[in-house]
Amino acid sequence: MKEMMVGSVAPVGPVGRWGAAPPQELLERMKDYGQEGAFALWDELSPEDRDLLVRDIESLDLSRIDRIIRRSMGSQGYLAPAEPVPESSVSRVEERSPEDKERWWKKGLRAISEGRLAVVLLAGGQGTRLGSSDPKGCFSIGLPSGKSLFQLQAERILCIQKLAAQSSDSPRNTLPIHWYIMTSPFTDDVTRKFFESRKYFGLEADQVTFFQQGTLPCVSDDGRFIMETPYKVAKAPDGNGGVYAALKSKKLLDDMSSRGVKYVDCYGVDNVLVRVADPTFLGYFIEKGVSSAAKVVRKAYPQENVGVFVQRGRGGPLSVVEYSEMDAAMTTEINQSTGRLRYCWSNVCLHMFSLEFLNQVANSLEKDSVYHLAQKKIPSIHGYTMGLKLEQFIFDAFNYSPSTTLFEVLREEEFAPVKNANGSAYDTPDSAKLMLLRLHSRWVVAAGGFLTHSVPLYMTGVEVSPLSSYAGENLEAICRGRTFHAPSEISF
Repeated sequence: MKEMMVGSVAPVGPVGRWGAAPPQELLERMKDYGQEGAFALWDELSPEDRDLLVRDIESLDLSRIDRIIRRSMGSQGYLAPAEPVPESSVSRVEERSPEDKERWWKKGLRAISEGRLAVVLLAGGQGTRLGSSDPKGCFSIGLPSGKSLFQLQAERILCIQKLAAQSSDSPRNTLPIHWYIMTSPFTDDVTRKFFESRKYFGLEADQVTFFQQGTLPCVSDDGRFIMETPYKVAKAPDGNGGVYAALKSKKLLDDMSSRGVKYVDCYGVDNVLVRVADPTFLGYFIEKGVSSAAKVVRKAYPQENVGVFVQRGRGGPLSVVEYSEMDAAMTTEINQSTGRLRYCWSNVCLHMFSLEFLNQVANSLEKDSVYHLAQKKIPSIHGYTMGLKLEQFIFDAFNYSPSTTLFEVLREEEFAPVKNANGSAYDTPDSAKLMLLRLHSRWVVAAGGFLTHSVPLYMTGVEVSPLSSYAGENLEAICRGRTFHAPSEISF
């Protein structure tokens, strides 16, 4: 592999548009960065393939990529020791009063009606582990309605817009929620066509903006480009944290500002229970006056494969430690006063940021240019080979936040990820479907409805359309005194 990476460029070969050797200026630039090995097979290429290789390399921002490779493969930077998150940094479920929740809900709805909230969806991943080559958002988990993840989320936005308008003194002046959807080169075209063919699920086309996250070359252990083909550098998406650079480079942060946006709700596509544009969370965020916030759930058990929030040194910023970086002692350590895990607040990719902070963090992440190194199998001219992908993570932003607060939510109400195919041990379409059906069944019973079922109720339930209710509200008129057979969808 190394011979291919750093091999010398042959001075002879078929003469085409570029002659017997690569363009001299481009070759010298590649030598400056130690990447001339990308031209190692130049003499074996057809004129057409030579043209493809030159265009591929010319499309790269070589100075930026070199800076990222050097800084990421060098020191990862000093991180203060991890400490448990202070209780004062967490809004816990048991501490909230009905008055608090109502106040936050109203405050959030008002901000939404005034157009001060934008929503950013991280949707760059494919459903490979689910057995699908389509974007994850196109996936249907098998609900009675057959709705995809994208449709469920779009309809929750529609519902919140309706609730915001109803709560406003000027319903006709209520502004729509703008939805920014980050795709990747592998999902962009399919995602756009999916929305177009389904008429944006009832949303206006001009309130949805698609944008692609960036890609970076995959590299060997010594930092050399891996060649996917003799005329193409292997590349991979730059992680879900690439959202910050993408929003900045594509001037979408400016677009948000021009729309009057002050707050940004950011989440991942694969959570079936995600409360998109949650007014309660937004109202809480506004009231706290912080730069960033995250919804968290308690770890289900010590070995659960989830990252957790920690504090970096006493009085330092909150950040996330990935489960792979936690030693056994940290994973199992118990708080003797509560009997609970000391490191218990799981990051579930449900975040709220001020727009001002997003501008700051986009600049800071680009300036520092330190990416996580993920060792993966990379497609190359020699078949799949081990190499490194360079990625930023969505939670990297918290390291730069002057003020972060955590908002505990109940797993059974807001977190049902879809990551693995049915038959796996956890986070499958079936497990997520069952969590949604159980939650909605509780809503129906609380609203005075009754359920019948032909299989044990713990194995099934009913689905409430997001167009009918966002979080279980306004169901009495639909459900009281009525009987519903599970499984089915309730939609009015």
